[in-house]
Amino acid sequence: MQTNFTPEQLADPHVAESEAILRKCVHCGFCTATCPTYVTLGNELDSPRGRIYLIKDMLENGRPADAEVVTHVDRCLSCLACTTTCPSGVDYMHLIDHARVHVENTYKRPLMDRLTRDMLAAVLPYPGRFRLALRLANFGRPFKGLLKRIPALKAFAAMLDLAPRSIPAPSPFAKPMLHAPQAERRGRVAILTGCAQPVLDPEINAATIRLLTRLGVEVVVPEGEVCCGSLVHHMGREEQALAAARANVDVWLREIEAGGLDAIIITASGCGTTIKDYGHMLRLDPAYADKAAMVSALAKDVTEYLVSLDLPSHMPRGITVAYHSACSMQHGQKITMAPKLLLKAAGFTVRDPAEGHLCCGSAGTYNIMQPEISAELKARKVRNIEATKADIIATGNIGCITQIATGTAIPILHTVELLDWAYGGEMPAKLKGLQPAAA
Repeated sequence: MQTNFTPEQLADPHVAESEAILRKCVHCGFCTATCPTYVTLGNELDSPRGRIYLIKDMLENGRPADAEVVTHVDRCLSCLACTTTCPSGVDYMHLIDHARVHVENTYKRPLMDRLTRDMLAAVLPYPGRFRLALRLANFGRPFKGLLKRIPALKAFAAMLDLAPRSIPAPSPFAKPMLHAPQAERRGRVAILTGCAQPVLDPEINAATIRLLTRLGVEVVVPEGEVCCGSLVHHMGREEQALAAARANVDVWLREIEAGGLDAIIITASGCGTTIKDYGHMLRLDPAYADKAAMVSALAKDVTEYLVSLDLPSHMPRGITVAYHSACSMQHGQKITMAPKLLLKAAGFTVRDPAEGHLCCGSAGTYNIMQPEISAELKARKVRNIEATKADIIATGNIGCITQIATGTAIPILHTVELLDWAYGGEMPAKLKGLQPAAA
C-alpha cells in the first residue's frame, strides 16, 4: 500500500511503525474471509482491510478520530484471525493498538460511553473491586430488562447478563507464596495470578499449581503483581497499560534474581498475548526495554510449558472434549496443537468444532461494549460446539469460559483443570455426575 506521510510525521516512532505496517498491505482481501465482524455484518469497513483504509487516512492526514472511524475501530475484536490469514505479514495487532491510542487521545466519546469505560478500567483490573461489583450485580438484575431498552445503558445490561449469580470463595493459591515441588525438582516458575480470573474461577490457577508441583516444578506466586494491562491496553489507555507492564516486569525480575525462573506461567491466553508483547510495548523506554524483552521471552501459556515436560500417556477415558481454541491462543500466540496433544495424551477424545478460527465474541470487554455483535458470535460458536456432541468443552481463556458458559449447558473448563484431574487430581466439581455421551 502506498503511503504519504511527511518526514515530520515519521519522526514519531509510533507513526513510523504504523506506516511500515500499512505499506505491507496489498489489498488482497484474504482477511475478510476470517474476520468475525465482516462475516457477521458484511460491511467492508468492519473488515481488517476496511479498518486499515480508515486508519491510514486518519493518520496520514494527522486528524483526530471521528465518529465513523471510532465506530469501526470499536467493532474490532482484536481476535487477530486476520494476521493468521494474511499472506503479506501485515502486523494488524500493533496497527489497531496505535489506532486505539489515537482514538483515546483525540476523540471525545458520548458521556455514558466515557463513564462505562472509566468504570471498567477502574474495576476489572482489581480483584477486590471486581468481587464487590459482582456482589452488587445481584441488586441490579431486576432492572436488566429496562436497561436493555435504553441504548446508552446496554453495556450495563450486558454486564448483568455475564455476572455469575454466585462467586467462588477466594483461593489460598492466589496468595503470594512459594509452592514446593512434591517430586524430584525439575524446574522453577512464577505464575500470573491475574485479575478477573481468580475472582470468576480460582480453581484454574489452583489446578495449575497442584499439577505442576506434583510434576516436580516449584511454583512461586509473587508479591506485588498487578493486572497484566491487557484490558486497558485494548481500550487505548496506553499509559495505564505501560504502568502495569512495568510493575509486573519489576516483580518478575525480582524472582529471576532471587532464584531464577524457567518460565512465567500464564493461564489466561488473553493475558499471555499481552505479556509476550511487553518487549514491544516498552521498546521505547530505555529503563525497561531489555528487561521487558526478557520477561516476554519467559512468558509461556501453561500448555506450552506442560508440553515440554513430556507427560506420560493414559488409556482412553471414554470422555469426549470439544476444544475451543481461544483467539488469543491460536492467533495471538500461535499455539494450536499443544493443548489438544496434552488432552489426547491424558486419555480424552478431542474434537474440533467447525469454524474454530472465529471468535466466540468475548474479547476482553467486547461482550460488554458490543453486546449485539457478541451475542451473534456466541450463538454461532455454541452451535458449532454443540454439533460435536462432546461431553465437555475445554479452552484456555477465562473470557471464553465466561462467554460460552452463558450459551450452553455443556460443562466448560480450562484445559489445565482436565489435565490436573488426569494426572492425579480430583475430578473438577463442574463434572460431578458426568455421563459421557455415546460416540
